[in-house]
Amino acid sequence: MTPQDHGAAVAAETARFATAVRDADLTLPVPDCPDWTLADLVRHTGSVQRWFTVLIRQRIQERPLSRDVDLRLPERPEGLPDWLAEAAEQAAAAFAEGDLDEPMWAWGADQHARFWVRRMLFETLVHRVDAERALGLAAEIDPELAADGVDEFLTNLPFAAFFAPGTAGLRGEDRTIRFARTDGEGDWLVRLRPDGFGLDDGAAAADATVRATAAELLLLVYGRLDRTAPGVELAGDQELLALWFEHSAF
Repeated sequence: MTPQDHGAAVAAETARFATAVRDADLTLPVPDCPDWTLADLVRHTGSVQRWFTVLIRQRIQERPLSRDVDLRLPERPEGLPDWLAEAAEQAAAAFAEGDLDEPMWAWGADQHARFWVRRMLFETLVHRVDAERALGLAAEIDPELAADGVDEFLTNLPFAAFFAPGTAGLRGEDRTIRFARTDGEGDWLVRLRPDGFGLDDGAAAADATVRATAAELLLLVYGRLDRTAPGVELAGDQELLALWFEHSAF
C-alpha cells in the first residue's frame, strides 16, 4: 500500500469509528482496553491523531521532548465523535501538504513522514475494532489492510522498547517464529537472537508457526485475540510461542 492508500484508510477507519460511537453510551467499558470507557478510547485516538498530525506538519528531525498539543477537546462528552472526525480532517490536510516520502524522525524502522501515516492508520483501526467489539457490533477488517497491519507491527516492534519494555525479553539463541496468513499472501518470519529480534527473509522451516487469517493475525499480535482461539493454528516450540506472546505486548 502507498502512503496515499494509508491516508485514505485513516479517513475511512475514523469515519467508521465516529459513526459507531456517535449515539452510544460513552460511559460503557471497553473490554480490550481495561479501565477505559468508550469516551477514553475516543479521546485517546483523537489525541494521537492530532499529535501525529503536528509531527508530520513539522517534519521533525529528532525525537520530540514534549507531546503537548492543543487538543481542543469538546466541553461535553457527546461532542467527542465529531471531535474525532475533525482530527481525521486535520490529518488529511497535513498529508496533502507535502511529500510523504520526505525524511523525518520516527521511532520505527521507516524514517520518513509516511511512517506516521501508516502508524496513525493502524492505531485508529485497532481502536475502531475495540469500540465496535465493546458495542457488540461486527468488527470486520479488510484482509489486505489487516495483512499490511501485521507487517507494520512486526517491522516496528523491535524499535518499541522505550514504551513497550517487555520486548527486551524477546531474546533467543537463533530461534524463529513464522506468522502465516491462511486467506491470501502473507508470511513473516521473526528471528530471536541473543542481542534482539526482528524480521528475517529466511525460507527455512521455523521453530514455531502461527497460522490464521490476516484479520486474526492482526488481532492476535495486538493482544485482542487469544492464541487459543478457534481458527488460530499453533505448531512447533510452544515455549517459544509463550515467550513471544508474554513479551510482545504493544
